[in-house]
Amino acid sequence: MTLKTLAASAALIGLGLIAATQWRLTTREAAARASHPPTGQFVTVEGVRVHLQVAGSGPDLVMIHGANGNLREFTFALMEQLSRRYRVIAVDRPGLGYSDPVPGDQASVAAQARLLRAAVEQLGASAPIVLGQSYGGSVALAWALQSPPAALVLVSSPSLPWPGALDPWYRITATALGRHTLVPLASALVTEGFVRTTIDAVFAPQAAPEGYADHLGIGLTLRRDSLAINVMQINQLRPQVEAMQQDYPTLTLPVELVHGDADTIVPLHIHSAPLAQILPNAALTVLPGAGHMPHHTHPETVIAAIDRAAQRAGLR
Repeated sequence: MTLKTLAASAALIGLGLIAATQWRLTTREAAARASHPPTGQFVTVEGVRVHLQVAGSGPDLVMIHGANGNLREFTFALMEQLSRRYRVIAVDRPGLGYSDPVPGDQASVAAQARLLRAAVEQLGASAPIVLGQSYGGSVALAWALQSPPAALVLVSSPSLPWPGALDPWYRITATALGRHTLVPLASALVTEGFVRTTIDAVFAPQAAPEGYADHLGIGLTLRRDSLAINVMQINQLRPQVEAMQQDYPTLTLPVELVHGDADTIVPLHIHSAPLAQILPNAALTVLPGAGHMPHHTHPETVIAAIDRAAQRAGLR
């Protein structure tokens, strides 16, 4: 076989692999949309569609999910419990779930906050309680710095610069080349079993509730656009909290912090513990032995923090 023939064969194999990957991506993403369609409504802000779900009546409570998630994070169980005495508005962050990305500013927590704030204002929620879980807490802090809501509830939220580097997946995908090559491959090839193992690690040392992964929609989290935006958002978060922290002392609104002392994803001693000393009107609840997902593993504590925030804000 000549060198020319070998090159032609290699090219054909490469084209075949590309075609197979593309087919896998297309069919997998279509299946994800079919099995987990939008469950709420859409509002349009600056030409960007925002997906949100509303339930209940009472003081307005906006809930912002964390990294690579969607509003199903809250509709699994917590939203139903809270809707008995709050009008709960769960949102898909821009670029995730079924919300459009922010054009040209996909990784900015300030841009996400501005968009979400305008979206819920269309529903009449001009001064809500804002709850942010994990990355969603960073967006909630950006929201408060723009236009303080009635109160903040931050659950396992990154709020201050952290030492060290992100894990290899984020470091490799920090570049455009990494995102354009590895993200489609991951979207096509990562198994549901691997994602379930990752979810278990996020919940550790507690276990994920039965049915959580199926409700959240593993296929939704594996879509290539969602993965690409998520890695951009994570990779660009630290410089944004570095910039925001100088203004935290100006936040005089009531803030309730809930954090597990066994959280290895967003460690308590780096984030909520020092933040509680910086914010003028913060109260910190530490959950001994709890991991990163107390809104699922210790919902009664999170609900109590929301109730205290409402009372402190004069909404109860």
